[in-house]
Amino acid sequence: MANLKDLLTKFAGKKEIESAVGVDIGSSAIKVVQIKRKHSKAVLETYGTLSLGPYANQEVGMTTNLDTDTLAKALVDTLRESNVTSKDIAMAIPASASLIFNIEIPGVVPEKDIGKIIPTEARKYIPVPIGEVTLDWSIIPQVKHVDEDGAVPPHQILLAAIQNDTLAKYKEVAQKASLMSGFYEIEIFSSIRSSVKNDLATTMIIDFGALKTKIAVMEYGIVRTFHLVNKGSRDITSNMAKSIGTPFARAEEMKREGGMTQSSDAAVSDIARLVVDQIFREANTTLFNYEKKHNKAVSKIILSGGGSLMKGFMEEAKRAFHSEVELSDPFDKTESPAFLQDVLAQVGPEFAVAVGLALRRLQS
Repeated sequence: MANLKDLLTKFAGKKEIESAVGVDIGSSAIKVVQIKRKHSKAVLETYGTLSLGPYANQEVGMTTNLDTDTLAKALVDTLRESNVTSKDIAMAIPASASLIFNIEIPGVVPEKDIGKIIPTEARKYIPVPIGEVTLDWSIIPQVKHVDEDGAVPPHQILLAAIQNDTLAKYKEVAQKASLMSGFYEIEIFSSIRSSVKNDLATTMIIDFGALKTKIAVMEYGIVRTFHLVNKGSRDITSNMAKSIGTPFARAEEMKREGGMTQSSDAAVSDIARLVVDQIFREANTTLFNYEKKHNKAVSKIILSGGGSLMKGFMEEAKRAFHSEVELSDPFDKTESPAFLQDVLAQVGPEFAVAVGLALRRLQS
């Protein structure tokens, strides 16, 4: 049976790792984090990020679709400029190349036989031939009981699928960069690992990326529902550039300088708010549907991803949701020099995936 926390992880071996690197290849930038094990603690060694726009002859902040040779070169450059020394990496797979959903298996089916049924059930939800994806799954723990009529409740299964072509692409990138990739994991699970504390509260995480926004609801640390929004921070910059007739690079600067704050140009903040409001509406719908179905309230919302660092984003989130809202602080799970802690807290949401990957690799 697959373990949920290891969902879609593919291990190269079981040797003990002293130093590991999390690699998050996003649509607009690469983020890397290197962590070492010291006295059973995770110690931050280095971290860094590099924009991918220039590698496609585009502006910083623009999304790209690079070939494996160019991605490998960009990754090598990122590792070099970040002073990464370890060759042992873990890589994130984008949610856009994945499917994450829940299915039910009749409760009378023994747990040992569930794996035989999964491929057949998965075909109902996956829009491509089953042979074109890699599947993994986990049983969602629940209280077992038998109804008065003798009916056994169904097994609740969290199932994930990754496109084989995407896995092959990332393996090729690692190989061309002369790196040892210990495993591959869907990015939202890495973000959850580094962002969610060890509490039992029902929590929603909103990962605001450049191209997509990932939304997951967790209960007892287990993903119960997942939703992908086809909007990201790149949409804000693109809309801004078109609406006010300014180059993309200047629009990106304006977004970073003012965001949705009162100090920002009214046109800039209004354009940013249109995209953010749409994302929050979909998040609220996901939240409402979960609470209605399970009769449980989501008590906390965690914001991660580089887009969540936009000025005014946190304040807008607090107005949009009734739950407690906080920024992801993934570096809090590592030891680091005191003089770096304020900086790490500020940039943390951008590195949530990379930190989560490195933490998991150290545990393998």
